[in-house]
Amino acid sequence: MVVQIEDSQLVKKYIQGDEKAIEALINRHNSRLTGFIYSKVGDRELTEDIFQDTFMKVIRTLKKGAYNEEGKFLPWVMRIAHNLIIDHFRKHNRMPMYNSKESYNIFSLLGDEKLDAERQLIKEQIDTDLVRMIKELPEDQQEVLEMRIYKDMSFKEISDNTGVSINTALGRMRYALINLRKLVEANSIVLTN
Repeated sequence: MVVQIEDSQLVKKYIQGDEKAIEALINRHNSRLTGFIYSKVGDRELTEDIFQDTFMKVIRTLKKGAYNEEGKFLPWVMRIAHNLIIDHFRKHNRMPMYNSKESYNIFSLLGDEKLDAERQLIKEQIDTDLVRMIKELPEDQQEVLEMRIYKDMSFKEISDNTGVSINTALGRMRYALINLRKLVEANSIVLTN
């Protein structure tokens, strides 16, 4: 039976001079940390560089006695890696710029490409489903819905273009949405990503 030593125990052993303890920590978290870094930078060599820089910073912090053990070694290491990724993007002017006085979450700027691709596929499927369902609506409802949603026309403009009153245009839009909801439920379609 193999007993796995807790991260906190390995950290303590390393601080006390056991060099093999840091090696065990690096090996333990190698794939998870490498995967995280690669998902953000998309380059193998850069991933390796940031991985090494991360553990150099970990080692320096541990040797200075500046690490505060709270049973959160891996999240701490991930935060260091994340900060180094941001530093890299800033240094190479690849960081998306955000000019605003409001606060923001940096994680919203660094997306996972796999997730972005997945979201795009879901969005395309939703668009396809919507177009198919809109074609099932009565023609007058289709017309109003397309003018309002896709052409961003006001109800006054819709009224002028279709030759019906504003109230009729509003009514057609309302019925189009009601009928779309019924089609969504009947076809068990999920319209969110």
